[in-house]
Amino acid sequence: MRHRSLLAGCALMAMAVGLPAFAQTAPAAASAEPTANAPWAGTHAPATPNAFTYTDMISANRLGDPQVSPDGRRVVYSVTTTDVAANARKSALFVRDLDGDAAPQRLAISDDGANTARWGSDGRLYYLSGKSGTSQVWSVAGDFTAPVQVTNLPLDVNAYRLSPDASKVAVSLAVYPDCDDIACTVDRAKARADKKTTAQIYDRMFVRHWDQWADGTQNHLFVVPNTQGSGAGGEPVWVTKGFDGDTPSKPFGDESEFTFTPDSAGIVFSARQAGRSEPWSTNFDLYQVSIAEPGKLTNLTDDNDAWDTGAVFSPDGKTLAYRAMARPGFEADKYAIFLRDVATGQTRQIAANWDRSADGLQWSADGRNLLTTAGDVGQTRLFQINVASGDVLPLTGPGHVSAFSQTSSGFVFAADSLTTPSDLWFKTWRGREMPRRLTNVNPQLADKAFGEAEQFNFAGWNGETVHAYVIKPVGYEEGKKYPVAFLIHGGPQGSFGNSWSYRWNPETYAGAGYAVVMIDFHGSTGYGQAFTDSISQHWGDRPLEDLQKGWAAAQEKYPFLDGQNACALGASYGGYMINWIAGNWPDAFKCMVNHDGVFDTFGMGYSTEELWFTEWEYGGTPWDKPEGYQAFNPANHVQNWKTPMLVVQGDRDFRIPTAQGLSTFTALQRRGIDSRLVFFPNENHWVLKPANSVQWHNEVFGWLDKYLDAPK
Repeated sequence: MRHRSLLAGCALMAMAVGLPAFAQTAPAAASAEPTANAPWAGTHAPATPNAFTYTDMISANRLGDPQVSPDGRRVVYSVTTTDVAANARKSALFVRDLDGDAAPQRLAISDDGANTARWGSDGRLYYLSGKSGTSQVWSVAGDFTAPVQVTNLPLDVNAYRLSPDASKVAVSLAVYPDCDDIACTVDRAKARADKKTTAQIYDRMFVRHWDQWADGTQNHLFVVPNTQGSGAGGEPVWVTKGFDGDTPSKPFGDESEFTFTPDSAGIVFSARQAGRSEPWSTNFDLYQVSIAEPGKLTNLTDDNDAWDTGAVFSPDGKTLAYRAMARPGFEADKYAIFLRDVATGQTRQIAANWDRSADGLQWSADGRNLLTTAGDVGQTRLFQINVASGDVLPLTGPGHVSAFSQTSSGFVFAADSLTTPSDLWFKTWRGREMPRRLTNVNPQLADKAFGEAEQFNFAGWNGETVHAYVIKPVGYEEGKKYPVAFLIHGGPQGSFGNSWSYRWNPETYAGAGYAVVMIDFHGSTGYGQAFTDSISQHWGDRPLEDLQKGWAAAQEKYPFLDGQNACALGASYGGYMINWIAGNWPDAFKCMVNHDGVFDTFGMGYSTEELWFTEWEYGGTPWDKPEGYQAFNPANHVQNWKTPMLVVQGDRDFRIPTAQGLSTFTALQRRGIDSRLVFFPNENHWVLKPANSVQWHNEVFGWLDKYLDAPK
């Protein structure tokens, strides 16, 4: 919810979304490459026999996490496969030489489970594995043989980082912060598990977060000697002992939130003091601690009460780069880039006039540039920023770059688009030649037909330019009018752009014979911070005006859209907007789909877990600013509801709790409106389990089929 140049494909896609039609061919399929499981039958017939469907999407392989070796010759990456029959997914590690066309090879260490591969400066490959019974750090030599267990701790390692000299490993463990050592946490956890009583007692929040109830543990950092399994070297050093907070942060933090100092003698990490204000604070700071003096923390960013994170040291060790927001309590503020002189502590911002929010940072090998990805007008590109001048240069074109890793001659990057899931590509620093494709993890999709996508814009709220996408249905015929899936993104600070999704994938609707319209209304990301800011305290007016004007503009520009034969669908904020449309634009659509959407904004102020979000978006607390919560409250307009609605709710969604979905369904039923509730007891804000994903799509597409007429 609140928190994408180029891609492979055919000439049709290149023409539709502005991507180059590559002359390079994909690597030949090899036995070492993963093979997607055969699709199973869904309940919705595809538009044409070879149309891309949601069954193809769910069974598709998922590539990620590319890591280039220190010598720049190889890249290791992960591929996750899906077994719907077993309702399970499994990841494996693959390696590919960057020179030549040799097929990627699956690493044998994957047989015992392997993930989060990272190269050490010693040339060894490190990774996490549960082979020993708990998740621990392991390593193999450069030939990927003879695995060695590096850590042997009684708790799972949930994240790790190697020191620059590879002599140490920093690991994150979930421990009871008032314990004296790891053994205390193990003993207490066993005692809790053996208790006959089931009451959980809380004296402060968070009580629950995302999809987990708080159990009293926090993520803390320990440093372990890297003795390659010899057993020598002493006990783990609890470097964050005494700190009241999590590192990495919950629920989605990773090792990008902590790093070693260049001399391998200390740690810099990002964390928020919990106390009693944790649920309404975004004050993450950068702290530095010496391994020799555990618990003695120095706050490097104490002067900023907003979010500071992602510390990375320059190759010469003299400069610390990091990202920072400016406004406390606002999680969707722009991430600006700052440089801190390690010797003097002086800090300066670079590229201050670049109106984009930076993702994770990497230094170039010569220390002259920083690389980062950022949303950019419906794309997510890789950018290079000169640290002296602040000049910003895009390195990739249309599409979505999800990850990258550098070599001396160029960079490897994972990229996807509306019509292609992620694969790896290589591009040189010269920037003139076309990228070279390195992987083809979904060869089974080569013969699938996708809808042609086109980005357009129109004058929205306040006369400002708003961007959107329209996608033709697979099997499109000139002169016909097609039913429409009108998709509304969540966030609300998010985007429906030129990227692939394994949950809300617009091409699955195109493959089912629907045209698709997606509008990046005011509040969306990638169009400048003022555009993103414009939705706060304006959930129901400015975005609705954009949706109304965009829907009208799309129908005028694309006559194949049947404006009287459309269904609106949305999740999270998109689900909120479905409820808002139901009461404030009730004649626009023949049906609606609401996934984990907000029904009562006032009630959200007391029931959601991350209170900083509602307090920023509605202007304060519910008791200090009740009018902010009621200004655009769907619950106050139920008397106008009349459109049939499918309601989906995950019971482990603590962001938008179950009562919100039940309230929506209750209102619909009590008013006698045709409605259906699809309730997932074991899903959170997202439907992630393969079998549940199949059922979700069966229900959603069945709802569209029930109310929308065939093309005419």
